[in-house]
Amino acid sequence: MAFLTNIDGRLLKEMIIDGAAMLEHNKAAVDALNVFPVPDGDTGTNMSLTMMSAVKEISAVDSAEVSVVAAAAARGALKGARGNSGVILSQLFRGFSEGMKNLATADAAAFAGALKLGADRAYKAVMKPREGTILTVARAVADSAQDFAVRQTDFSALLPRMIESGNETLKRTPDLLPVLKEAGVVDSGGAGLMAIYLGYKMAVDGEEIENVSDIAKNLTALMEKPAAQIEAGAATGAASDAGGEIEFGYCTETFITPLKEGTDEKDANALRDKLMEFGDCVLVVLDENLIKVHCHSNDPGRVLRYCIRLGELDNVKVENMRSQHRTLIAEAQDLHEDAIPPMEKDVGFVAVAAGEGLAALFRDLTVDEIVQGGQTMNPSTEDIVKAVQRCKSRTTFVLPNNKNIVMAAQQAAELLQDRTVVVVPTKTVPQGVAAMIAYVPDASVDENRARMEEAAQAVRSGSVTYAVRDSSFDGKEIHEHDILGLDEGKVAFVGTEVSSVTMDLLRSMVGPDSELITLFYGADVSEEDAEALRGQIEQDFPQCELEMLAGGQPLYYYLFSVE
Repeated sequence: MAFLTNIDGRLLKEMIIDGAAMLEHNKAAVDALNVFPVPDGDTGTNMSLTMMSAVKEISAVDSAEVSVVAAAAARGALKGARGNSGVILSQLFRGFSEGMKNLATADAAAFAGALKLGADRAYKAVMKPREGTILTVARAVADSAQDFAVRQTDFSALLPRMIESGNETLKRTPDLLPVLKEAGVVDSGGAGLMAIYLGYKMAVDGEEIENVSDIAKNLTALMEKPAAQIEAGAATGAASDAGGEIEFGYCTETFITPLKEGTDEKDANALRDKLMEFGDCVLVVLDENLIKVHCHSNDPGRVLRYCIRLGELDNVKVENMRSQHRTLIAEAQDLHEDAIPPMEKDVGFVAVAAGEGLAALFRDLTVDEIVQGGQTMNPSTEDIVKAVQRCKSRTTFVLPNNKNIVMAAQQAAELLQDRTVVVVPTKTVPQGVAAMIAYVPDASVDENRARMEEAAQAVRSGSVTYAVRDSSFDGKEIHEHDILGLDEGKVAFVGTEVSSVTMDLLRSMVGPDSELITLFYGADVSEEDAEALRGQIEQDFPQCELEMLAGGQPLYYYLFSVE
């Protein structure tokens, strides 16, 4: 490589694109290392999704200035940040962008300084930073880059020095974080970051991704255990550090945007402090007119209730990390024992639901995989694909249970060409329950599809929630925090009391031929309030059988069906 003093925006774009490609190329190896902060095996995937979002943003930028490209990458990374590692990565990009501000080109010193700002920004974003993580690797790389830039000006020689220093630090991460030592692995986030920086080097050297061996093949040199034990160690090695259990089971992520007028850094910090009271791995990042939130807790609904106080929620994601961990342990056990994968079963079921009560209900109805999600918490096509794959069934019925998730489920079915995927277009949880009850094991796939769709369509669904802003709908004036009664998703009643709106909605839905009311009360409803409502319903509708269950769903006080 010829002597290179400066990079422009075009080369920086190539570096970021190649960094994303190298990470995507090796995300499975990075996933296998994942034991901290939660052993859910998704660090590589989350970092890759974050990088791909950055790439999408810079691809729309036509500029030769490094400042413009860096700003676009930071913006894209924050928009697409997934998981703890993804949010930290977005902050590395954010700090880097601050270092590139107003620059047309960047020399080694400017690039190194921007890396340092990125590392500092990432440390500040984490409430309780731990050494031995991606933070440690990022800081070591930045320090080595700054040390290099004091002595040399050849940019092409900077990247090898960064990679050398980063790998040395990555190798030491087990000495800094006992859970890594126990599992015999290096830090997954740090490994993912080094994959990105290797991509940077390849772009500067003009090297093609395809011509480079997988990082996975080279990771064994950084392991204390043989490569064959990486996945087993990653899945089980955190048990001693975590007391054998994941303390906080749900990973909740969302954007708060647009923000309420006057929301500032003080409000973001207050939100961070509040979430720390009942969760961990808390990241709250304010950027212009949005706040990115990441939190591990046992009550995702509570997280979202505090978030919504600062503005509207967008792109909400809730994942059950205990379920992810159980899957990893099972896979690792198979690997460890060289077990032959079990024979595929004929039929499996996937359902989308939010709240442990609803999840437990669907499991009781023999649903194999629960995808956490619902209104405002729409899972991705990839989430549904993975759930179907985990079923290991020749035919899988998918119940989206929300009109906004049906399309994602249908896209998942199109992607899975190696098995039969039947999407029953259920638009509500009660419809999903009715569909499962209608399933007959001895019937054919087509017969069951028809039976389940017919049962779902026969259910009339209602829900009670609250307004997040002032608006008007179908001639009704709606004010923030008003209670809304929805009939098949449409606003039917507006009021100020949950119980009165619920009863008004039920009175409009229950007809002379109605026989059964099924009601699920949410995370915001106490058992006492639910029982009080039960008395009202039984008094007003003595002709109907009433089933009331604790759904635990966020955002919705009640979900119910009338049949």
